[in-house]
Amino acid sequence: MEGKDEDVKLGANKFTEKQPIGTSAQAKDYVESPPAPLFEPGELKSWSFYRAGIAEFTATFLFLYITILTVIGYSRTPNKCATVGTQGIAWAFGGMIFALVYCTAGISGGHINPAVTFGLLLARKLSLTRALFYIIAQVLGAIVGAGVVKGFQPGPYELLGGGANVVNHGYTKGDGLGAEIIGTFVLVYTVFSATDAKRSARDSHVPILAPLPIGFAVFLVHLATIPITGTGINPARSLGAAIIFNKDPAWDDQWIFWVGPFIGAALAAIYHQIVIRAIPFKARERGLDHQLHQLIKALKYTKKSRIDTSSRSQTQKRTP
Repeated sequence: MEGKDEDVKLGANKFTEKQPIGTSAQAKDYVESPPAPLFEPGELKSWSFYRAGIAEFTATFLFLYITILTVIGYSRTPNKCATVGTQGIAWAFGGMIFALVYCTAGISGGHINPAVTFGLLLARKLSLTRALFYIIAQVLGAIVGAGVVKGFQPGPYELLGGGANVVNHGYTKGDGLGAEIIGTFVLVYTVFSATDAKRSARDSHVPILAPLPIGFAVFLVHLATIPITGTGINPARSLGAAIIFNKDPAWDDQWIFWVGPFIGAALAAIYHQIVIRAIPFKARERGLDHQLHQLIKALKYTKKSRIDTSSRSQTQKRTP
C-alpha cells in the first residue's frame, strides 16, 4: 500500500501547471520592442521590406474587391430582405479584416489601413520610410480592387455609387467627421491592445488570436456608422473607391475620410502609449534608475579608493 500511495502522490505532482493563472501570471517576463528609428535606410536594401509592401498591396486589393462587391450586391437587389443586409455588409468588412490580418500579420504586420499605419508610426512601431511605403501600397491596392469590381459590373457600379463613402442625408459633415474619429479610435485602440507585448505575456493563459478582436472591432464600427458615412475608418478604402467612381459626391466629403481616421488613430496611439502603458513615464523611471545605479557605483568606487589609500598610508607608517 505504501508503494501505491507513493505512486499516487507522484502521479498527482508529475505534471505541474505550466502556466500560472490569475495574478501570478502577471509576473511573467515580456520583451518590449525598442522604438523604431525615424529613418532606416538599410530597409531599402532588404527583400523583406518590399515583400511586406507587396503583402499590404495584395491584402488591400482583396479587401476592396470583396467588400465593395458585397455593397453593390446589396444595393442592386430590390428586395432588401433577400440580401445580406447591413449586418452582412458589416460582416464582410470585419470578416475580411480578420482573414487578411491573419494571413499578413507575420509578413507586414497586417495593417491594410493607412490610419493603422499612422497610429503605429506615432507609437514608434515602424519607421517613417516603411510607413510611407505601406500607405502607397495600400492606396494602390484599394484602387485596383475597386477597379476590378467596376470591370466586372460597370453598369451597377456606376448606378449604385461604387461603394464610395459619403455623408448620408440627414447628417452633417460634423456628424460624419465625429463618426470617423470615434470609429477609427475603436479600431486602432483594439490593434494596440491585441498586439501589446505586455498583455500577451500577462494573459498568455488566455489564448487570444489577435486578428479576431481586430476584425470584430471593424464589424461593430460598421454596424454603428454605416447609416452615417457608409463607414470609412480606412483612408485607402475611401480614396480607392472615390477614384474609380469619380463623381462629385465621392469627392465632396473625401477630406472627412482622411482627417477623421488620422485624428482617431493619433488619439488611440496617445491614449494607449501614454495613459494605458505610461511609456514616457516608464522611460523616465528607467533613466532615474540608471542614474541612481551609476551614482551608487561611483560612491562604492570612491569608498573603496579611500579604503585602499588608508591601507597604504598605514602600511607606510609601520615600515621603519
